[in-house]
Amino acid sequence: MPIEFILTALIVIVTPGTGAIYTIAMGLSHGRRWALVAALGCTLGIVPHMLAAIAGLAAVLATNATAFNLLKLAGGLYLLWMAISIWRDGSLLAPRPDHGARRAPVIIRHAIAINLLNPKLSLFFLALLPQFVRPDDPHALCAMTGYSLAFMGLTFIVFALYGWFASLARRRLLASPQAVTWLRRSFAACFLLLGVRLALARQ
Repeated sequence: MPIEFILTALIVIVTPGTGAIYTIAMGLSHGRRWALVAALGCTLGIVPHMLAAIAGLAAVLATNATAFNLLKLAGGLYLLWMAISIWRDGSLLAPRPDHGARRAPVIIRHAIAINLLNPKLSLFFLALLPQFVRPDDPHALCAMTGYSLAFMGLTFIVFALYGWFASLARRRLLASPQAVTWLRRSFAACFLLLGVRLALARQ
């Protein structure tokens, strides 16, 4: 695996985005275990973009303005809904009993949707993979799949670390009601800004 690919992927992954913010929010709200679940969900949300890039469907988003705009609008509206929900949900960062069987599917569903509805991720794969895979390579499909899986693995590791560090600060932050309110509103504002940025994004 070329070091150039790893460095490029890490720069993209480490830059805070919706998935990282959601994982951090889960780490602060529910602890390390659920931050890992969120990281897994965000990683799974990459799969459709990976398959689209491998199948060449990502090129449709790059050339079809209507498809791109519909997907980014859906993503922007979903992030807006997330922002409103977080702003209104006073229990988000409040300590509460663990209901793992019910909570895990909800966290994974939100995490997958956050990445699934981001057309920029498909365009990223479309722009990144061809730089490391030669079109005349007889094993190009295997190479693209390998790079994509490596990207997913790095995503899970980085997001899990984000969530783990967030969980370390959880107890201290939750001891202050003012800090809880500030954090909850900050997360809501982040999702709102990222939703607006996505809605205004260009191909």
